Amino acid sequence: TALNPATKLELVARRLDAAGLEEQVGAVDLVVDATDSFATRLALNEVCVALDKPLVSGAAIRSEGQVTVFDTAKGSSCYRCLYPEPPPEGAAPSCAEAGVLGVLPGVVGLLMAIETIKSIIGAGDLLVGQLLTYDALRVEFRRLKVRKNPGCTHCSGAFPGYSEVVESCRGPS
Repeated sequence: TALNPATKLELVARRLDAAGLEEQVGAVDLVVDATDSFATRLALNEVCVALDKPLVSGAAIRSEGQVTVFDTAKGSSCYRCLYPEPPPEGAAPSCAEAGVLGVLPGVVGLLMAIETIKSIIGAGDLLVGQLLTYDALRVEFRRLKVRKNPGCTHCSGAFPGYSEVVESCRGPS
């Protein structure tokens, strides 16, 4: 509050569901995605693009992690610019299958928290348009540019909607 006394935080700790995804995301100013599901990541991206909400995204698997911020309201790329399609079934192992170095999610989570706070208070340089990767075994950070894909059907032109992705988020009946 010393940096920005007008800032008020209302944390929402509830499970997102496909039926109310737009309403749930519409009620917040920023989305932090630390999920372990391509369908959920895609659904959150689609809703954030449609509603012009910033999306702080992080992931970890084995000994590698990554963090970025997508903010299409400011003209940045979206998750689909970086990953246009989810990997084919069985091509990308889950954390349960591949494992993750125990402390790595903490490192990724800390970086996501920093990006979230910077976004809320409007300070510092956000990782918008950049992907920060971390290799824990090499103790190496890399910063890669993520350019907006002019052919992206989600953030560059006519937004196709997200009902199909939201449906996949529901999982098997």
